[in-house]
Amino acid sequence: MIQNEREIREELVVEAARRMMVAARTAPKGKGIDVIEIGLVTGEDIARLSTEMIRVSEETGFKFFLRDAENLKSAGAVVIIGTRQQAQNLNCGHCGFPTCGAKPAAVPCAINSVDLGIAVGSACAMAADMRVDTRVMFSAGLAAQRLGLLGESKCVLAIPVSCASKNPFFDRKPKE
Repeated sequence: MIQNEREIREELVVEAARRMMVAARTAPKGKGIDVIEIGLVTGEDIARLSTEMIRVSEETGFKFFLRDAENLKSAGAVVIIGTRQQAQNLNCGHCGFPTCGAKPAAVPCAINSVDLGIAVGSACAMAADMRVDTRVMFSAGLAAQRLGLLGESKCVLAIPVSCASKNPFFDRKPKE
């Protein structure tokens, strides 16, 4: 049997994204408590995510959401990673408040945010190991959060994944 890479590219991108999800899941967590949520967006749901990014741009006036919304269409898959908010009761003060009890509920626990960053870094390291193209996008993550794609997760980041002759997520032109 002979398989042409062009014919199975979409399948390969989704497999790479799934491995990125495993890397994010197994990344170290503060106090060993797992508050990370991970999802995979493919097919028509990428278009839905892109549409939400356009809505966010219209609401906020941030043009980079338009650029990123268009850019997202080049992805074969999008890994979304977020965190449930759960104070870790370390009273570390990294959130800006002296104790976890003094922290308002709307202020995220800094340890949760650090865990998110480590998970995203692990996912991107796996992508690099597999030589697929990625870019971490705050914009697509916010749109995923607003759509509730990871339930009640806060602080969601998105990683579009592509397999092309040139990384479509760099050398991007700003939208007017």
